[in-house]
Amino acid sequence: MLSLTEKMLEDKLSFIDRYMTAQTAADGSSFDANANISSKNIATLEYELNKDINIQINRELMRRKLDELFGPAWGKEYIRQLEQHEIYVHDETSMKPYCVSASLYPFLLHGLRTVGGESGPPKHLDSFCGSFINLVFAISSQFAGAVATVEFLTYFDYFARMDLGQDYLDSHESLIHNRFQQIVYSINQPAAARGYQAVFWNISIFDQHYFKSIFTDFVFPDYSKPDWESVRRLQKAFMQWLNAERQRAILTFPVITAAMLVDESGPIDRDFADFCASELAAGNAFFVYQSRSVDSLASCCRLRNAIEDQTFSYSLGAGGVATGSIKVITLNVNRMIQDGRSVAEEVDKIRHYLIAYRHIVQEYLDAEMLPIYSAGYISLQKQFLTIGLNGIVEAAEFLGLRPTPNAAYQGFLKDILAPIAQGNRDAATRTGYRFNTELVPAENLGVKNAAWDRKDGYQLLRDVYNSYLYAVEDHKVNILDKFLLHGQASSRLLDGGAALHLNLQEHLSAAQYRQLFGIAARSGCNYFCTNVKITICNDCGQIDKQTRQSCSACGSRNIDYGTRIIGYLKRVSAFSKPRRVEQKLRYYHREQATYGLGRSPDRKPLAQ
Repeated sequence: MLSLTEKMLEDKLSFIDRYMTAQTAADGSSFDANANISSKNIATLEYELNKDINIQINRELMRRKLDELFGPAWGKEYIRQLEQHEIYVHDETSMKPYCVSASLYPFLLHGLRTVGGESGPPKHLDSFCGSFINLVFAISSQFAGAVATVEFLTYFDYFARMDLGQDYLDSHESLIHNRFQQIVYSINQPAAARGYQAVFWNISIFDQHYFKSIFTDFVFPDYSKPDWESVRRLQKAFMQWLNAERQRAILTFPVITAAMLVDESGPIDRDFADFCASELAAGNAFFVYQSRSVDSLASCCRLRNAIEDQTFSYSLGAGGVATGSIKVITLNVNRMIQDGRSVAEEVDKIRHYLIAYRHIVQEYLDAEMLPIYSAGYISLQKQFLTIGLNGIVEAAEFLGLRPTPNAAYQGFLKDILAPIAQGNRDAATRTGYRFNTELVPAENLGVKNAAWDRKDGYQLLRDVYNSYLYAVEDHKVNILDKFLLHGQASSRLLDGGAALHLNLQEHLSAAQYRQLFGIAARSGCNYFCTNVKITICNDCGQIDKQTRQSCSACGSRNIDYGTRIIGYLKRVSAFSKPRRVEQKLRYYHREQATYGLGRSPDRKPLAQ
């Protein structure tokens, strides 16, 4: 048995003391401050205690693999860049691949047996719901990040029609709501395999064009086909149920993305767009993904994947839904710019690091250590090696540029992003691997990069680096500016995704949300959401989807707020301390600020 030195033992005991007195689990974490861990307890302490050891093991594995593949200088440079905070390896405390959008078809064929469970293929709605919950937990135990099941509602509809008939939403509404409740509440519970945090679970809803493109050739094991009209009704029922249920509980998951096909005037499926607008007006919260062709899909956090293969497979299901990131390594752009370094050259180093990590994962797969892959839910060939970026806004500010849609700033973005996008294409051709670039959410990295850079004497204007292409606290950047900054010029280069978060003081009308869809379509902003802080009463438990200074039910001022820390909804009190401070600085647009932006969807595209 390895014996700890006296200092190592003392450091561990001191960490326990600090963790016990921390205000939240996120405050107590030394490495991965995460608001998704709502409860600080003995399980979360144990999960945090040895993260430093896991990091050292993972770094040594990577150093050895880099030396083996590219020579000893590469491993040394990798460690140097990590220690000098030029790069950051996400979830370095974990040995698992990063995130996945899984095909569920193997579940229909084999149940849980191919992933170590005992349950066979589901035959009825009840067994589907129970086994689906277990499947999500099983998949999540094999990944460090998010799990997306974009086919969830299509499969749910299949079993509901089979058991209850075509009109099940009319004849068995209460039963269907009970099944929704069973699944959603179960998956929102803490998972032991994830350090007592809930599974980061994502699903999608589709307009008719996306649905038909993905599921045109799809058949269930009994050779029946998905029923669009039935799924359309189910999507609406689920969204309305979840919206109402979030007045009873802070249900963080699923994070939902509504996929819309658009043209230069706005969404093509007007019924779907009208429904989404009405749900947002009623206080629902979800992301909107727009594309002018059904050739890509946002299904995993802010990951965007090309739907290169829409072919149905009898072993893997619908083409285009399986994707994810094997690993994300992020470059501190601000530090690179202030050092006068070439961002493109530094990113090329990251591609080498990602290739080395992919080789490590391949060894795990060859050793049959990754049953989710072996069972066909995902394949390495469909996942990306992801280059993350953080500190872009701060780098621009250092250069004297204001992060607004002005020519100088947009030229700076192009100079940064275009060589990376081209380098990704070249690397993919050369290696056969998939690479992409993402403006990472940076829930805890934005805090860390700012602290590290300030300590090392770099210039910065804030304590948390932005996760967007504008300064989140800048009240002079209007709504249209934000859509333009996240529009076509940048979104086509950030092939891994960059979500616009539009913070509002109060909900808009359905007509105004509909106008936002048109603005997004014309600007080319393909991934966005709106955020209105909800009010949570700590005395009576009332959840109000408006931002208030006191409880609307009992009048108490003992209130908390709920909003997206980055991509997911949590109580602000669960945020880490730096994020609680940053949240107070966010600018929330007033309703009247949207007047004049709502041009008719029939108007010409916005100028870039």
